[in-house]
Amino acid sequence: MDMYFRILHDEASGELTYLLADQDTREAVLVDPRGRDLPVLAALLAERELRLRWVLRTHQHDALHVREPAQLARLGAPLVQGAAGENLRLARDGDVLPFGHELIRVLATPGHTAGCLSFAWRDRLFCGGLLAVDACPHQPLPAQPEALWDSVTQRVFTLPDETLLFAGHERRARAVSTVLEQRRWHPFFAGLSRDEFLARVAALPLALHHAAPDAFNALV
Repeated sequence: MDMYFRILHDEASGELTYLLADQDTREAVLVDPRGRDLPVLAALLAERELRLRWVLRTHQHDALHVREPAQLARLGAPLVQGAAGENLRLARDGDVLPFGHELIRVLATPGHTAGCLSFAWRDRLFCGGLLAVDACPHQPLPAQPEALWDSVTQRVFTLPDETLLFAGHERRARAVSTVLEQRRWHPFFAGLSRDEFLARVAALPLALHHAAPDAFNALV
């Protein structure tokens, strides 16, 4: 199938949005769009004559929870996330979202926030802030460390080694890694037991995230 894939990068915040489109049917999906980018997103869709099928959010933070859905609703496509809300479609583990001739599979991956989802498409997993641990600008520490450990070790790290992992925040101009790389080298998961991981997270100071490199990109 003829697919279009684009990464939109906010240089100021490091946040990333992903656009997937089946060019045969002109159906598209946005992963983690930002409300402030609506004019750019609408122009990009119009330029390529794409019809937006889904707006997918890997996670949502309390400070952004109220205004973002209302803004994103203006894109005219169902808004899918792992936390319930007005005019939102609540997705569950195992849901399949079709667009064009393609399918996106929903994985429940709580931990960074309680309702975190990851979205699997072909050889790629869009996992938002799941692997950031202590470096997300909106969530300095995991909301549910125990669930985060389970999500990463039992859901993400059991995927094929070559699976591409696309983060919600970049550092040092890096957005993508692989399961093999993160399983072997991630500073919070590789070589640690569950208890060691939980102890390490519990010992993190709340201010650490202001100075620490994003764990997803700490390998660069």
